[in-house]
Amino acid sequence: MIVFGLILLFGFSFTLFIRMLLINSSARSNKSNKLEQKLDMLIEQNEKIISLLKERK
Repeated sequence: MIVFGLILLFGFSFTLFIRMLLINSSARSNKSNKLEQKLDMLIEQNEKIISLLKERK
């Protein structure tokens, strides 16, 4: 009976652990996507500035 309870506790704990890993990885993925979008925007702005500076010369 105690062994069965420990097995159930292990299964429950393992399920929660995997669930938290999945939640954290998706949150990390969302952060990296947002950061990538911001970097793309900065690159585009820098390219515009460079093209304007080349036109002035």
